[in-house]
Amino acid sequence: MSGLIGKKIGMTSIFDENGKNIPCTVIEAGPCIVTQVRTKEVDGYEAVQLGFDDATEKSATKADLGHAKKAGTSVKRKVVEFKGFDKEYKLGDAITVEHFIEGEFVDVSGTSKGKGFQGVVKRHGFGGVGQATHGQHNRLRAPGSIGAASYPARVFKGMKMAGRMGNDSVKVENLRVLKVVAEKNLLVVKGCVPGHKNSYVIIRK
Repeated sequence: MSGLIGKKIGMTSIFDENGKNIPCTVIEAGPCIVTQVRTKEVDGYEAVQLGFDDATEKSATKADLGHAKKAGTSVKRKVVEFKGFDKEYKLGDAITVEHFIEGEFVDVSGTSKGKGFQGVVKRHGFGGVGQATHGQHNRLRAPGSIGAASYPARVFKGMKMAGRMGNDSVKVENLRVLKVVAEKNLLVVKGCVPGHKNSYVIIRK
């Protein structure tokens, strides 16, 4: 699937032609620079590697500097490979937000907000004392029973317990493109996308 790398700006809402208020997310998508072209002869598959968001040379490794120099561009903070572009691209080409068309549907991938170490009520939706999840009856937000006794004499894998929550890779599919603002490199999609403000997202179509 072809696409672009972007940065989540934040959420807002716009009115459609019928006067309905639609929640949407604003993404700064591109311009992305082609930093490498994968070919079947050399790499065994065809893909285009795109870079987004300039990094300082001071923070880059020698390998990154050489890689960027070959493409005739600056070092990029985020580099991702995409397949399925219709046209041929060569090193140093820029792909802008005009790659997307208003009305089409896209998939957006990102890293969800980290919540830290959370208990079973927040992490798995346990009911607490009122609904007495797993048999517990007087300890509010406790997890309750996690298994039987001498048989099976172990805790089953996948048992819902407290633990680290969030900071996972999440893909939201079939978000409609409401607006493409080419002069500001902005893409407005319906609904929400994973991650905090200014986090990197990958938009595929």
